[in-house]
Amino acid sequence: MPLELLRPVWGAPPQVRAAMSTRRGGGGAPPFDTLSLHGGGADSVAENRRCFAEALGATPRWLSQVHGAAVVRLTAGDGCGPAPEADAGVTTEPGLGCVVLVADCLPVLMCSADGRAVAAAHAGWRGLAAGVLENTLAALQQAAGCDAGDVHAWLGPCIGPRMFEVGADVLQAFGTDPCQVSTPGFLRRDRADGSRRWLADLPRLARARLHAAGVHHVSGGHWCTVEDASRFFSFRRDGLSGRMAAGVTIAG
Repeated sequence: MPLELLRPVWGAPPQVRAAMSTRRGGGGAPPFDTLSLHGGGADSVAENRRCFAEALGATPRWLSQVHGAAVVRLTAGDGCGPAPEADAGVTTEPGLGCVVLVADCLPVLMCSADGRAVAAAHAGWRGLAAGVLENTLAALQQAAGCDAGDVHAWLGPCIGPRMFEVGADVLQAFGTDPCQVSTPGFLRRDRADGSRRWLADLPRLARARLHAAGVHHVSGGHWCTVEDASRFFSFRRDGLSGRMAAGVTIAG
């Protein structure tokens, strides 16, 4: 079955290629059906990853993601070792793919306007609050020798603002006082038992951080993984689920 891919529309130069998988295409048994790139049978995952790499037109560099803010510089020489423990990757080498796996967390792809460097970041709320996007942007700017205003960013599918219920600890992680009446990125919605809860808007929070860091060209962020079960994996919805991948590369 052919892979269904999301292709970012984000103003990147022609030599930059980017794609994000959905759950459609490939092969795998429930609950990892069908295009799971992590979880499920090893053979089907390996074949699905091969198909994704072919569609991206690159050799992906997979990461050992830990919901942190570390960024790794990817080169052709590091492909034989274990996956680095990081939640974002940056490269200037054509043919290498910066790739992150997600199933509710926000994938963010970046590139410099001249296409000299690309990056991919895995931004769950913990990593986002810890500065993974700012760290990725800084690494990309250093690699490309560019200003933040020359960077394009694309936000992929994640848990949407109607579905992401959080507690006061999440607001506090973002430096927000839960007692404030107005909390940008968070909508107060208490439970029936009176316990305080909020709906968090990951794409809005990510946009705010990117804009504050000087990134003006930000697109995407309009899909909800939880609400569209036919198209996206969701850990929050299903408990046990596969993973999708978002990747970006410089054409070789």
